[in-house]
Amino acid sequence: MDLGHGLGHLTYSTLVHPGDTWPEMWNSLTTFVPKVKARVAPNEQFGISLRLSNASAQTLTKDAAERRKLKAFLDDNDMYLYTVNAFPYGPFKNQLVKERVYEPDWRSDERAIYTMQVADILAEVAAPGVEPTIQSPPLGFKPRVTGPDVVAAYTRQVIRVVAHLVKLYERTGRKVRLSLEPEPHCFLETTAEAIDYFTNHLYAPPAVASLAKQTGWSEKDAKAAVRDHLGMVYDICHQAVEYEDIGASLRALADAGIPVFKLQEAAALRVPEVTKAKVKALERFADTVYLTQPAEQIDGELTRYLNLEDAFAAWDKRPEQSEWRTHFHVPVFLDDIGEFKTTRFAIEDALKFHKKNKLSPHLEIETYTWDVLPSHLKTGDIVDYVVMEIEWVKSQLGIKS
Repeated sequence: MDLGHGLGHLTYSTLVHPGDTWPEMWNSLTTFVPKVKARVAPNEQFGISLRLSNASAQTLTKDAAERRKLKAFLDDNDMYLYTVNAFPYGPFKNQLVKERVYEPDWRSDERAIYTMQVADILAEVAAPGVEPTIQSPPLGFKPRVTGPDVVAAYTRQVIRVVAHLVKLYERTGRKVRLSLEPEPHCFLETTAEAIDYFTNHLYAPPAVASLAKQTGWSEKDAKAAVRDHLGMVYDICHQAVEYEDIGASLRALADAGIPVFKLQEAAALRVPEVTKAKVKALERFADTVYLTQPAEQIDGELTRYLNLEDAFAAWDKRPEQSEWRTHFHVPVFLDDIGEFKTTRFAIEDALKFHKKNKLSPHLEIETYTWDVLPSHLKTGDIVDYVVMEIEWVKSQLGIKS
């Protein structure tokens, strides 16, 4: 939905629903989203964030009738598409995902071709007057970045996709924007790393010259185009896990001229003071198909782990007083979940910044872990929780339901 007052569009991520193939995503879209709309936007248009896997993108690319069916469904139900989650290339539900979620990474043709297909779909299906966005991974899993040649390959493929977006705009008049999303344990992890990479690689003269060559534009126009078509997803959960000062990091991005095309409202699990009992209680969150990526802070120093099990083992050897934050998305409206706290405060800080500075045109709530949440946190169905999350975010922005 368009929040008005320059606050942008707000919805929730359909990544929470089954959607590894187009038939699965279609079923989720037609089953759950109308129920959410009926409760949060019964008399206005409701924006959609669509999860498109590579399999779904291939189906829609090859089948014009399916694209027409999607567009007709949106029109008939007073909905509009404004963003696509193209982060997970392959399956994301009901099987082990872990670091496979970053594959194929941004050095590969597969990732570039998939992203360009999604852009073409958006240009055709997204609502008129909307500049749709594509959410994409933070280039690659950090342990697999073995040298500068990998970083150069990332840059080459990203600029290749930006060139496609520029040509798509020339051909259709639709401006589709690519948004890279920093995440723990990835090449783009912290806000500082993102600023460094955008400034010294994507926005640097060699990348601009490459874009100019691929598009036939002048270097002056290519310099403007790369900033107009390429920016970030700022996932508040991810940066809270990094113990970042959210307001300061958003200000740093703005000062660096790096656009936040999507501001993602998500909360992480937080343990303010780790104890043996808390570690034991956390075990129920460790049994998941996703990476949990906890970060431990002791006297201001961070230690990052890939999974909760790694943090458990380290704490058993050295049970020091510490705080843990872990990349496990929990409902955004909760400040505590029994034994634990959340990083809801980080969302509050980000929304205050956005309300004042009109940071991003697209807002999206992403609590994709519904199906793996411990049972004691699921006191209603998924529609109930999505509605509560949307209403909470609106209330933080001063929007009355």
